[in-house]
Parts: sequence; structure tokens; C-alpha cells
Amino acid sequence: MKKIIFFLFFLQQTAFAQLRKMPAYPLITHSTYFSVWSFGDELAEDSTRHWTGKPQELVGHIRVDGEEYYRFLGQESNTDSRAPATLTADQQWVSVNATQTKYQFACGGVDLSLTFTSPLLLQDLSLLSRPVTYISFRLRSNDGRSHTAEISFSVSGDLAVNTPGQALRSQKGSAGPLSFLRTGTREQPILGKKGDDLRIDWGWLYVATPSGQDAKQHIVGGKKGQPVFLQTDFPSITIGEDPVEKLILIGYDERYSVQYFQKNLQPLWRTEAFSGPAPSSMEGLLKQSYTDYDKVLSRCDTFNKTLYSNALTAGGPSYAQLCVAAYRQSIAAHTLARSPDGELLFLSKENFSNGSINTVDVTYPSAPLYLLYNPALMEGMLNGIFYYSESGIWKKPFAAHDLGTYPLANGQTYGEDMPVEECGNMVLLTAAITRARGNADYARRHWTTLGVWARYLEQNGFDPANQLCTDDFAGHLARNANLSVKAIVALGAYGWMAQQLGQADTAAHYLELARTLAKKWMDMAASGDHYSLTFDKKDSWSQKYNLIWDKLLKLNLFPTEVYEKEIAWYLQRQNTYGLPLDSRETYTKSDWICWTAELASSQEDFEKLIEPVYNYLTHSPDRVPLSDWHQTTNGKKVGFQARSVVGGYFIRLLDQRWSEGSPKP
Repeated sequence: MKKIIFFLFFLQQTAFAQLRKMPAYPLITHSTYFSVWSFGDELAEDSTRHWTGKPQELVGHIRVDGEEYYRFLGQESNTDSRAPATLTADQQWVSVNATQTKYQFACGGVDLSLTFTSPLLLQDLSLLSRPVTYISFRLRSNDGRSHTAEISFSVSGDLAVNTPGQALRSQKGSAGPLSFLRTGTREQPILGKKGDDLRIDWGWLYVATPSGQDAKQHIVGGKKGQPVFLQTDFPSITIGEDPVEKLILIGYDERYSVQYFQKNLQPLWRTEAFSGPAPSSMEGLLKQSYTDYDKVLSRCDTFNKTLYSNALTAGGPSYAQLCVAAYRQSIAAHTLARSPDGELLFLSKENFSNGSINTVDVTYPSAPLYLLYNPALMEGMLNGIFYYSESGIWKKPFAAHDLGTYPLANGQTYGEDMPVEECGNMVLLTAAITRARGNADYARRHWTTLGVWARYLEQNGFDPANQLCTDDFAGHLARNANLSVKAIVALGAYGWMAQQLGQADTAAHYLELARTLAKKWMDMAASGDHYSLTFDKKDSWSQKYNLIWDKLLKLNLFPTEVYEKEIAWYLQRQNTYGLPLDSRETYTKSDWICWTAELASSQEDFEKLIEPVYNYLTHSPDRVPLSDWHQTTNGKKVGFQARSVVGGYFIRLLDQRWSEGSPKP
């Protein structure tokens, strides 16, 4: 009977957590600096790692009935002097949902459920901004007998350093009902480094546990070059018929997150009074997080089920699992703050690309996730770029590419402009905010700047000169038909926004211009049964993913026959792991495939284009956080990992949300 009850409990807990296989598994996911993953299918087969691949160890052991000693998390370390881990716990399954990663282990007569919860609920900025992950240990007897257990959980001080060996200071403390350990570098070089393959080496790492759990905390190591571990022991747990749960909170106080035009900005949670006084310290935030634990877990459970159910209905099981895989990764590639003028800033980092901060052509593919769940975050991704132009710091007649190199947002550091690309992106995303908000207030605030960019596109967008686009890894391209689509749809979107603002003459001019250019495009890009990569090479082809905004914004500039012709062509050119980006190479971008698939008029064709992307998710030989740039022939990543652009997977949910009668997110 007990086994039947446990099986029903298992089904209940995992019914909406269908994803069982990923290139890497998210454990702690809050920002580009506070991001720890398991790079293997077995949690105890390797050290846990920062998204860059550098070890940031979490280590877990359990001793059952004073005899068998099991390791269930990470690798052996010097953190537990009582006995070596002679056995590896039997991992029975792992499942991933939007906000959690769950593991189930058999350890002799005891089953251990280990859950990592990063409660990234996009509609709640207060909760989203908290850099605190819950780690829960749930134990139950699996043989009907009573048992005793001891759990040891250790966190490496390497979570607080850029390179191993940086000197640390470690302390014990208390915060109301919590006891905690914390560690941070002695040097504290706040915002002292910029670049890509870097980890944080300022601020404080916290490991906290409720005082009533009879836990013992120790600072282990740190002498003569030994690594520092923050260790929490639960020394004596009696396990009877009812499950027993223990809880640890792990948080990171960055103190300052980014530098924004020469001013250091604190993370949002430090400055924002969401309900009552804003927490003045990490200790206060930990207390608040612990107090909210049950409520937060309930909200996460509801959200996990709703996201999965909506994605399943919209796109089928493979699509739903792609959305689950993308959710936390996309969010954790950002930081959340407010500008000195009080504007929300949601700033991305180009992970394993070039380390740029707030790149416009990274914002563009990431957008569907944030337009779907909270358009304020979409505005937070554009605000800095608008400020850069409107302050006069950026003086060119087109949008900037980026705001600098993470974490220093002091002005563009990318070596080359992408004028048509970034102008089109900014106009289209402002139109998307207008659509999501149901009003043009945001466009109104930036109308003068949008007008400058629209005129640039009018003069230079239709037949682009030799330049880079967002797919800059593919090199320069002149007469790029897909980039031309972006300019045409952006001009139509600008005219549509002018309509919302009551500017009839401007609206008429730009909407008519866009319609005229769309017809001209169809003639110039026509290549029999498809449309070409460039206007002058008829034997070429490319994904026309920029067409999606014509559909989503209901501009109707291009007839559906354009979509249908392209989809029919694409379906003949897929490989095992996806549709190539264009005719030049066999590699692809998985975010663009999701956009391209949404042009399909039938569910069947959509799923045919999505299924190979799911094959890549579950069969890629590269064990790293999801790469958005991979080979369609063998599933190997070409470059990039852990980037925010996988937020683009949510394009179908956004389309359905904006369609009449769709469920709320």
C-alpha cells in the first residue's frame, strides 16, 4: 500500500515536470554571476559548475542508520571528516520544470527527494529580484521501517571568487529564525572586471538554515591554501511513516550589480519597497524569503503547471519541453536594477559570445518570454538604449548595438555598428510593447527617437548595404532579404504606432510605404518555389524569421502565400537536429527555428519544425547550458551557451496569448 501511495505521490509531483533530459541542469539561477548547474545526467557524477564551466561545488552526503554513507551531490571533497563516501546514491530520476529541478535518490531504506527552487516569477518583480534559491531535502522510508539519517551539505567558497585561490573572509551569523554562514573575497573589487568568461569576486555568498531544524553549521578549510566550504549538517533525523523535510537557503548579495554610465547601481531588491520597507540587508531578505517559503512554493507549483499546460496545448509535448528548458536560463542571463532616473533596467549579458551588456540583437530574440509574462521587463531591456540616444551620448542616426561590456554599461564597445538590424529591432520591440500594453504610451515617450530610426530605415533598410545583422557570426552580407523584411515590417509597425497616437498623416505614409516595399520585396527575392537569401543570388535561401512580426502585429504587409511557400521549402531542408539558418552552412539558431515554425499555418507543420530542435535538446553531445547555435547534422554546439535568447522559444505562446480567446499566462 505504501508503495502505491508513493507512486501516486510521484505522479502528482511530476505530472507537469516532463523534461527529463537536458545538456545541463539548472540548480541555482538568478543572474549571470549567481548561476550554478549540473553538467551531467547524474548529480553525483561531476562537480557542479558555474554556467561558464568552472567548478562551483555543491557537495551532499547522507548516512543512513549510522552505517551506509552515500554521496548524492557533487564530487568527493575534504568537507566531511567523519567518513569517506563509500557509496554513490542511486539516482532514480531527475525532472525539470519552469522554476525547479528535482532529483530522487534511493539510499538504502531511505528515499531522498532533493529540490532546487529558484522562484523566478516574472510577474512579481519583488520575488524575481531576490537572489535566493531554496534547497529542500525530503526523506521518507521506502521499506515501511523507521530509519535514522544524517545529511551533510557543503557549498564551496568558489561561488564567491573569479579564480580559485582568491583569499576569502568567512563568518557565522543569525537573522531572526535563521542561522547562516557567509563568505566573500578579502579584496572586494566591486565591478572591477569586465568581460565574458568571468565570475563574481565581490559581495557575499550566504548559506542559511532555520534554527529550529537542529542544524549545525561549520566553516571548513581555508588554511594553507585549502578551499573554503560552508557546511551545514543535519546530524540526527528520525524517519518514520511521514516524510521529513529539511531546508537550506542559498543567496548572494552582490552589493552592486552593474555600472550604468559611470554610476554603480545596486540590485533592485536593495532599493525597491515593493510592499513595506525594502530589505536593507541580505539578512533581512533571507528572513523574508524564509517567511514566504510555503507561499512561494505554492505559487511556483501553480506557475509550473500552467506554463507547461499552456505550452503543451499550444505546441505539443516537444515544444512544451523546450519552453521549460529555456525559462530559467533566459532570465538568469540578466540583472535587474533601476537607473538613476528611476527607470527599470533588465540588462542582458552575451554569455560566451563577447560579454556585451544590453545587446539590442540579443534583446530582440529574447523578447517573446518577457512580452508574454511582463512587458515592464521588455521596457527594461529597451530603456538603456533609448537613454543612450536621447541623452546625446550616442550621436549616430541609428540605434546602438550595446551599452558596453558586462557589467559596465558605459557605452557601446562592440567594434562595428549594425544600423538596419538595431533600428529595426528597437522599432519592432516598441511596437510589441504597444501591442502587449494595449496602448502607445511607451512609444509616445520615445517618439522623436523612433522617428529618427524610422527615417533611417526608410532611406537605408529595403536593400541593405554590406553589413552585419544579428547573425554576425555568419559574416557580412549585402542585399540581405531577411534583413530587408525586418526593415519593411518595422516601417509598417512605426506607421501602426502612429495610428495609435492619432498621427494620421505619418501613419498613412509609413503603412503605404511598407505595403509598397513588401510587394517589391516579393519580386526581388522571388526564386521560384522560395525566396532567396540575398536579392542577387537566386540559388540561395534563408529562414525569414523576421516575418513573424508582420503576423503577430497583424500588419498584413505580406500575404500568407509568402509564409506558406517558405514553410514548404523549409520542410524539405531539415536535418536531424534542425533547419539550417540558410544555404551557406549546416549550422542553425534554435531561437530562429521557433520563430520560423510559427509562420506555419498548420499544427502539423509547426511540430515538424520543432521536433528536430527537441532532438537537439535531448541528444546534444555537449554537456553545457543550452547553446542556441548548433550544427543540424550532429547536434554539436558551434558557440554560445547559457544565453538569454532562448526566451525566443516562447514565440508561439505569445502569438496565442495575443490571439482572441487564448488562456492567460
